This record gives sequence, structure tokens and C-alpha cells, in this order.
Amino acid sequence: MDLTGKTAIVTGGSRGIGRAICLELARRGANVAFSYAGNAAAAQETVELVEQTGATARAVQGDVTCADAAKELVDAAKELGGVDILVNNAGITRDKLAARMSEEDFDAVIATNLKGAFLMTKAVLRPMMRAKSGAIVNMASVVGIMGNAGQANYAASKAGLIGMTKSIAREVASIGIRVNAVAPGYIETDMTAAMPEAAQQAMCSAIPAARAGKPEDVAHAVAFLVSDEAAYITGQVLAVDGGMAM
Repeated sequence: MDLTGKTAIVTGGSRGIGRAICLELARRGANVAFSYAGNAAAAQETVELVEQTGATARAVQGDVTCADAAKELVDAAKELGGVDILVNNAGITRDKLAARMSEEDFDAVIATNLKGAFLMTKAVLRPMMRAKSGAIVNMASVVGIMGNAGQANYAASKAGLIGMTKSIAREVASIGIRVNAVAPGYIETDMTAAMPEAAQQAMCSAIPAARAGKPEDVAHAVAFLVSDEAAYITGQVLAVDGGMAM
């Protein structure tokens, strides 16, 4: 899965799964432009780790719900060589039972997780269409397949991503652009580490593989889907969940 000579865009690349994806793509030869919301120190650390692989990195602070921020990230990728790969990874959670969930919390999650991916996809489609090639991966979730109590907003955003993945895949497949989704299950990140211990144990007990996944497990799947080895794969959802959603 050699990505030498390619440039990747990763949203939400400063920590967790996003950082793991940046590093995996860089190890395979891609230069990486990534966005981050506000943690400049974490973003700089990701830049340094990417550059240790021999690749070049650019960190761009911005709000993924803003079209201007999407354009800025695309421009950064063009400075590194082009727009070959997009990974829509940025996402937030604002969990609460539906009866208690505010309209603001619902809108914020949909805007970041779903609208943000749409704006970023729209921004890369034109250069990819000119090149008649490109690979897009949307970070969905098993929650978008199964649902989860207390996550109506998050589940809706991730289910929407799956529908958007399949729709856009149909639109651009004949041009040489592939669009797929990865649906992680319970992955060890800062977000899941903040969960109560009992909740973490309950999650693991529902996983046939009997363990949580690691960010690198997701990154490996993304690297495959954006590589030439996956050249005949589009419109698919690859669950990386230890069997959780099967």
C-alpha cells in the first residue's frame, strides 16, 4: 500500500484516531495536511511525528462547519503537491437522552460530523474530478449502524455519513473517484478514556474480540481503502469493531 507522491487531507488530525491516520498515511509515503480545532500543541506534535517519517505535514486550524476553512485546508494540500486523499475524521459528541437533549446539542453534532464532511468533500471534488482520480474515506461509527441510547444526535450524524458516502460514491465512480466509510467500534482514545470504568467494561463485554480497538486498527483500514489495492472498492462501509456490530 504505497502512497508515495500522494497528498492526504485529514480533518481532526491532531489527536486520537486522526493522528494515527496521519501517521499511517505518512509512513506509506503521503504528505499530510490536517485540520485541528484548537489544541495547537497537539497539532504541532502531530506535525513533528509526521515529519519524523520523512513526509511533510501542514496543520491548519479551522472550523470544519465553515466552507472557508475547507478551502484553506485544500489550499494547504495543494501546496504539498495536490489533493489525492480526503479522510473526514473530525467529530464531536454531546451525549444525552433524547428527552433531555437540547436543540443546540443536536445541531452542533450534526453540523460538525455531517455538514463538515459534506463541505470538505465538496471542496476536494473539483480538483479530484480534474485529475480523474481520488479517494475519500468518511469516519462513520458502529453507532450509526446499531444506534445507542443517549446518542441520538451522534448516531444520526454517523448514519447520515453512511448515506452520504453511498450517494456520492454513485455520483463520482465513473470519474475515477472512490468514496468509502470506516465504522469504528469501541476504540481507545482520550474520549473513551473519560468514560466511567464500569461503562468501559460493559462496552468490552459486548465485543466478540473481547478487547477495545486501538487508533492504529482504524488507521490501517483507512490506509487500505485509500490505496491502489482498493481500486475496485467504492460505496462500502468497513466496520473496525472486533465484531461488535455483526
